[in-house]
Amino acid sequence: MADQPDSRLFHISKETYGDSFRTDLLEQYKLYVQSAENVSARRVASSNYLLTLNTALVALYGLQSASFGESYWTLLVPVIGISVSLLWLLIIKSHADLNRVKFDVIHEFEQHLPAAMYKYEWQLAGGGQGKAYRAVTTTERWIPGLFAVLHAVLAIRIVLEVTGILDWVK
Repeated sequence: MADQPDSRLFHISKETYGDSFRTDLLEQYKLYVQSAENVSARRVASSNYLLTLNTALVALYGLQSASFGESYWTLLVPVIGISVSLLWLLIIKSHADLNRVKFDVIHEFEQHLPAAMYKYEWQLAGGGQGKAYRAVTTTERWIPGLFAVLHAVLAIRIVLEVTGILDWVK
């Protein structure tokens, strides 16, 4: 490690900091890697919650239309479902953006450590675009998108049923 780090990550030199610089640096690195893992855990938890909510909304639509028939009030369920799905997409994007920034910091951190394992792993994975690894976010975004389409189809069906157009087609 250079006597005077040229990175924006460091604001104090080893000499100014003192003898515990390397030990504290490694501890900070461990804590930061853990914080990146926590972002991923929060993303999974929020996705599980929103998946459950979307599934419950679809079930509610089925119960509501079977019990009370179609009316404009039943439009609330798919409208809420579309809103929840769009919110879900935004949350996925937010977590992915935050993780991207965190891993940029980790890669910069690794320039000052003996091995750059995360950076090397990301290179082997083709930056999430290769055959060896496709970023989970790419696949994960499909789920709320499909729920939004399902809710939109339900909304169209309700409008067609309530206006009588669906009876005319039959």
